[in-house]
Amino acid sequence: MTTLKNKVAYITGGSKGIGFGVAQKLIAEGMKVAISGRTLKTVQKAAEYLGDETNVLALASDVTDPEDEEKAVERILDQWEQLDVVLANAGVGNFAPIDEMSNTQWHQMIDTNLNGVFHTLKASVSALKKSKGYYMTLASLAGTNFFAQGAGYNATKFGVVGFTQAAMLDLRKYDIKVSTIMPGSVATHFNNNEPSEKDAWKIQPEDIGELVLDLLKMHPRTLPSKIEVRPSRPDKK
Repeated sequence: MTTLKNKVAYITGGSKGIGFGVAQKLIAEGMKVAISGRTLKTVQKAAEYLGDETNVLALASDVTDPEDEEKAVERILDQWEQLDVVLANAGVGNFAPIDEMSNTQWHQMIDTNLNGVFHTLKASVSALKKSKGYYMTLASLAGTNFFAQGAGYNATKFGVVGFTQAAMLDLRKYDIKVSTIMPGSVATHFNNNEPSEKDAWKIQPEDIGELVLDLLKMHPRTLPSKIEVRPSRPDKK
């Protein structure tokens, strides 16, 4: 997929943070990008910054609802008649000792972080078969490194990594490429953070965008199926 102009991408959780940063980079390369989130007004506001109706589509979709994701993909196909790249980026994090974590906190992460990536792939896989496209998930270094108060988040991100790697084996016979990206600390609004100069040491959303572009431009014979990415100098925090 070395020629990206007019290719079509779908990014869940694309109204801010990593999803927004990736969308910016893809649009700059001449791609058309659909972004989704749970609140249409928020997504539309983000879309206004990214481009216009020729290259950006704002969608309301809750990844915990498989029908929402099916409708989102249908809208994309109605608009642009193809789908080449899907980034399952939507995610939440609740952090507490396991004996204090509520059922609601646990299930919110399972439904969004784990069920969501399945719903997004299930809704888009037929289109990706036609385009011989690329499916990516946004996991985390928490998908391989466990930590205190992270049992729920670890469970989902370990699950995303395992899910994506198995999906890669299932789908490569259709010439669909599948990768999971596992960032460390990123300067986003995640976990109620407000990005500022204090986050300069962290990975920036646009850095993940550059990584996605690198994957899309890589020769089809080569597949980085699991990519860990971390800040170069965490000692500067």
